[in-house]
Amino acid sequence: MKSHEANVLNHPLVEHKLSLMREKTTETAKFRLLLREISLLLAYEVLRDLKLHEVEIETPMEPMKANKLEGKKLCFISILRAGNGLMEGMLDLVPSARVGHVGLYRDPKTLQPVEYYKKLPDRIEERLSVLVDPMLATGNSAVAAAQRLKEAGAKNIKFACLLAAPVGVDAFSEAHPDIPIYTAAIDRELNDHGYILPGLGDAGDRMYGTK
Repeated sequence: MKSHEANVLNHPLVEHKLSLMREKTTETAKFRLLLREISLLLAYEVLRDLKLHEVEIETPMEPMKANKLEGKKLCFISILRAGNGLMEGMLDLVPSARVGHVGLYRDPKTLQPVEYYKKLPDRIEERLSVLVDPMLATGNSAVAAAQRLKEAGAKNIKFACLLAAPVGVDAFSEAHPDIPIYTAAIDRELNDHGYILPGLGDAGDRMYGTK
């Protein structure tokens, strides 16, 4: 279903696992496991239109024509650090995908992204780039990361997140109307510190047990 220009996954398993992640009593190890599980379901939807080509194979019974993925022109780009948790689950589903990282942190005063690292796969212009970050809050970091991908030559980009706020979806869609957004849920709003409400807290801290 589309909402605020985003593709929202309406699936009982996603809603159930997300509810467990939201609970403040959920421990770090369980939080990481749930994020990994949701990322598989998210990847299933994000990659629905991957191109296939027909090949000849042989089953134990007889030869046949079957479909396989066309080439290995797929990469996952993680917005460090929290994006890694979402990306690792997607790699379980597509282990042959290339991996890139964009390091951005949010200035606590301005809420603007500051880049400290970038490493992307080669021939990115030929690949589908799936940009991942658990939270789309103000949208500033995701907008900046997507711009870095475009500057590197990426032409086919999708953005996937666990949770989004309406203001973040609007900001991202305005800056990059050509990049579809996929998310498990769109929450109500942001607080004065730029955190999603009701949200689940800081995804990176909860994933890695830091504060």
